[in-house]
Amino acid sequence: MEYFLCVLGMVMIVEGIPYFGFPEKMKLFMKIILEQEESTLRIMGGSLMLLGLILIFLVRKGFGST
Repeated sequence: MEYFLCVLGMVMIVEGIPYFGFPEKMKLFMKIILEQEESTLRIMGGSLMLLGLILIFLVRKGFGST
């Protein structure tokens, strides 16, 4: 559980960086997102989840270890 909470905290930090550093750009980005079709958002979300799973799999299997 401790590891999960650390990972969750790191995700929050990474997700918060654009809002903290570029609030005006994030507002523009949100307007663009609101104009997208739901199917497009689903594809983007699914693709990101799949990439995340692949990354976790590769890291857990020792990809890139020396």
